[in-house]
Amino acid sequence: MSGFVSVLFAILLFSILIFVHELGHFIAAKASGVQVNEFAMFMGPAIFKKRKGETLYSIRCIPIGGYCAMEGEDEDTDNPRSFQKAAWWKRLIILVAGAAMNFLFGMIFFAIFFLPVEQIATPVITEFTDCCTFNNESGLQIGDEIVEIDGEKIYVASNVSTLFSLNGTGTHDIVVVRDGERIELDDFKMAHTHVNEDGQAYLHYGIAMGTEDATFVLKLKTIWNTTLDNVRNVRLSLQMLFTGKAGLSDMSGPVGIVDMMSEVASSAPSWTDALLSLLYFGGFLAVNLGVMNLLPIPALDGGRVVALLLTTAIEGITKKKINPKYEGYIHAAGMILLLGLMAVIMFKDIFTIFKG
Repeated sequence: MSGFVSVLFAILLFSILIFVHELGHFIAAKASGVQVNEFAMFMGPAIFKKRKGETLYSIRCIPIGGYCAMEGEDEDTDNPRSFQKAAWWKRLIILVAGAAMNFLFGMIFFAIFFLPVEQIATPVITEFTDCCTFNNESGLQIGDEIVEIDGEKIYVASNVSTLFSLNGTGTHDIVVVRDGERIELDDFKMAHTHVNEDGQAYLHYGIAMGTEDATFVLKLKTIWNTTLDNVRNVRLSLQMLFTGKAGLSDMSGPVGIVDMMSEVASSAPSWTDALLSLLYFGGFLAVNLGVMNLLPIPALDGGRVVALLLTTAIEGITKKKINPKYEGYIHAAGMILLLGLMAVIMFKDIFTIFKG
């Protein structure tokens, strides 16, 4: 797949993910009786618009984003069908519906990716290399299923190498299942230091894991676990960011993501493999978008959920209505900060691409 086609696919994918996110808000709002003034795909001046009932449906000229504009979302209004007049639990459902749609479509993308798969990797040990000294009765054995490393659950087989690398010491707390019994190996030395031909030291784990026939049930389990694994990856990434293990240089915006998707597509041996790889990437982006939108940050859905719960509690105690315009100011400030961060990351991605 050419780089140009993969870029077009990436733009289409971003558009779909944002569209289904806003569609989630739209469906929940309509089902809750909240008036939707406009449902727009993309941003900027409208190139197509049509009013049906109370809602204006539009397609705009800048192929980025989209929105579901509800009556009284950030301002007080006398309209009995405004967002602010709806019961708090209805507003909560409307706010989380966008992320729910992203999770759903992420699972759909993963399902398409795993549909033609005949073998699925499992975290079951099938072989040790000759240098390993921990394959004994008091350590690991062939047939052990690794279910936990350093307190993190193993969702898919690739988690094993990922979690080993996050520690970097070669010593881990490992939980395996052997003959149906859960066995805990605390402070277990899993790796030995080796030196490659260039004289660089590295940790060698020396285990191999197997595969299973991809039955329908196993595919369903893998789709669900892959979704949970991607949710966990967001949390691990944020932990690394806040602890200093990762920085701004490790973050990517839309430009960097499109570049990565182009590399993934161009390295695939065939169009089919490229398309499946991009769909998997799409599932990864969909789940990440859903999780990030639920973070308790102003302007994001998670920030609005926190504000909703706080104002509902305060209004329940004081019996006084809080003017929604104050919450609107907070979200506006949050949006400015987020746009600034996105701009910094975008310029960093552009500089990295041209430098490379």
